[in-house]
Amino acid sequence: MREFETRIRQDTDEIYMRLDDEQSERQLLAGRLNMLFRDRRAHAYIRHLMETEARLSREAWVRSTDTSDLVCGEVMSLRTTILGQMTEIRESHAADRKRQIVILEMLRAEHRRSTEITGLRTAL
Repeated sequence: MREFETRIRQDTDEIYMRLDDEQSERQLLAGRLNMLFRDRRAHAYIRHLMETEARLSREAWVRSTDTSDLVCGEVMSLRTTILGQMTEIRESHAADRKRQIVILEMLRAEHRRSTEITGLRTAL
């Protein structure tokens, strides 16, 4: 009979220990759950910040791409303008050289006439 009482006490003690362990584990889980509920608002705010940052980053990238395309178009336009002006400058230089040749020929002819007139005057 004593053995039976001892066995019952041991079983009862073991049951109470398990109940205490279970109660401690439930309290721990309840504490963790409460912490998660408290942190939920902070996590939602962080998610909102991250989504806002991602959206602003995409918008900045689109603006950057648009600006880059615009600048590229402007550069191409300026290159075309410069090439056209370089052609005009070359044509102006060629026309100027022709005019200089004509002027030199006219000056030489004038010099010859002047020399002939001077020679005729001295001969008279």
